[in-house]
Amino acid sequence: MVNESIRFKEVLVIDANGDQLGVMMRREALERAYDQELDLLCVAPNAQPPVCKILDYGRFRFEAQKKAKEAKKKQSVTEIKPMRLSPVIDTNDFNTKMKQAVKWLEDGMKVKVDMRFRGRMMTRQEVGLKVMNDFIDQLSTIAIVDKKPKLEGNIMSCVLTPKKK
Repeated sequence: MVNESIRFKEVLVIDANGDQLGVMMRREALERAYDQELDLLCVAPNAQPPVCKILDYGRFRFEAQKKAKEAKKKQSVTEIKPMRLSPVIDTNDFNTKMKQAVKWLEDGMKVKVDMRFRGRMMTRQEVGLKVMNDFIDQLSTIAIVDKKPKLEGNIMSCVLTPKKK
């Protein structure tokens, strides 16, 4: 709440230098702010009495936006790389997929492993689970299972996260 939108009868006022001016009526606090060509910002509306600060609101908003932008810049987004296996995958294909997953995990990315069951493969889910578990066991030295293999519809999936170094 800024300036005229402050609806409290009495407020505790802090001036631009950080000194407390004491409890005063809202109108008087607004006049003090306007005399200094500044704004009155309510910084603690739930306090008793509410705390308001005299400051340049445009500059305050600019600084807040700048801090938010800086924090967003430092934030890291982990990418989830998809990988699809088959219950009837051949050894060489399995090893190729393994190498790709190792590369992604070493780069710090998460790997989502999907296995689609089609037609009569649906009756042999234990074969697919065995392939999935073999894949997880091979990567156990560099990855942690974030989400265990689970069948959702006709797709079994799990998520692997790189271990912390």
